Amino acid sequence: MTESHPSSTPSEPAEAGCAGGLTVLDPPGFPGPVDTPDTPDGAAEDRPLPAAGLQDRLAGRLSDFTSLHQHTEQLARARGLATTLDTVLASGAALLGARRGVLVTLMPGGGPGQPVGLGLDRASLGALETVPPEQSLLARLLREHDRPERLYCPDLTGDPATGERLRELAGHLGLGGCYGLPLATEEDGPLAAAVWFYDEPAEPTERQRELAHRYCEIAAPLLAKQLEADKIRRTTEALRRGLLPDRLPQTTGLRLAARLVPAGLDRSCGSDWYDAIPLPDGTVGLTVGSVSGDGPGAGPGSAPGAAAAMGRIRAALRAYAVLEGEDPVSVLGDLELLLKTTEPTRTATAVYAWVEPEERRVTLAGAGHCPPVLVGRHGAEFVETSLSAPLGMLACWEAPGVEFTAERGDTLLLYTEGLARRCGPTLHAGQANLRRAAADAPRDVRIDPDRLCAHLLAGCPAPDAGAATDDLMLLAARFE
Repeated sequence: MTESHPSSTPSEPAEAGCAGGLTVLDPPGFPGPVDTPDTPDGAAEDRPLPAAGLQDRLAGRLSDFTSLHQHTEQLARARGLATTLDTVLASGAALLGARRGVLVTLMPGGGPGQPVGLGLDRASLGALETVPPEQSLLARLLREHDRPERLYCPDLTGDPATGERLRELAGHLGLGGCYGLPLATEEDGPLAAAVWFYDEPAEPTERQRELAHRYCEIAAPLLAKQLEADKIRRTTEALRRGLLPDRLPQTTGLRLAARLVPAGLDRSCGSDWYDAIPLPDGTVGLTVGSVSGDGPGAGPGSAPGAAAAMGRIRAALRAYAVLEGEDPVSVLGDLELLLKTTEPTRTATAVYAWVEPEERRVTLAGAGHCPPVLVGRHGAEFVETSLSAPLGMLACWEAPGVEFTAERGDTLLLYTEGLARRCGPTLHAGQANLRRAAADAPRDVRIDPDRLCAHLLAGCPAPDAGAATDDLMLLAARFE
């Protein structure tokens, strides 16, 4: 096992070129210009350069720049952290002539994160994670101090320095030689580490090493930006989930389950909620809804404000439910008055259901919201609420409530518009497709509200990466 550490002497300035808007530095190992040898008396010998040799060197230099440009261009087009990591692995393998590889990012606590593999299945990646830290190639490349500039071994199974466990796995997985590089910046320190594997004992040429080294130097700052964006996304998602229930109440005679798939705040124009509120008399209030808008024409930039407003509105609805939960019309009427008074530029759709679990009686009202679906042993039907406008749109909101009694084993589905629109080309078509999917679900799925939620979400076509503009919200209540 060979570790190459950075030289302590400053390097000479590298020749720079430009490729596709990215500044590509000419690494020290690239072929330079051909010098004319001097004659013994100090004068330049007046003879032509060997044309064939010069052309070969220039062709090789052009090929290197072209290859590096192509791979850095692919990296620049990558969107999202997962795509960026996959691109780094694939491009590194192509530049080094390897077929397999593994990459890990450095977690905030200092340890390696979940590995990403190229040509390695989940079992193989799991096996590599069992290598002790003192033998781990990736752990060495992630060191904060004394970090090698590169790490390579021509034969993992035959080098005693690799350690017993790593040699054993190399033989089992068919790994020959390996070559590893850190991805680090001067400002951020180590960000990630990647190791590429050959199927046979081998090592890259000096030319391949220099290309891979330069590629990782270019990739590191781009990766730093993706890691920062991913951290912000996860923090934002955690904050949004914190505005919703962390658990659903356990009520005799009623089993509850919910699913939330939030859209990114950079694209969404609103924010959805769900809630299950245990009331003092043993009944339960169920609600889903959606808040939108920062005024007319509000776009994706309004999503953070809508998420904060959703948290305030949901908290107010809980209070109204405790005070007068058995009258859904009054609950939504109070919510509408609050919205107009404190959130005059926003609108909201909502449905609120008051449930008596023992009698299986449900009283509900909706405000411009998708009709709930009641799933029973013989199929699924819409619970038709009265036609009404969203909250905050009219001078005075009012609509009659709807009352019905469910059968034992029935499941009531409350969902938001985002889920319906995902299930069909139009809102009404999506609602019909969702009802049909619930009716056609296998019996063992229909009797389990958690599995039913998962089944319905799985049946909706997934959006393109990063293209979701609506939250997906689903609340299921099964009468036992």
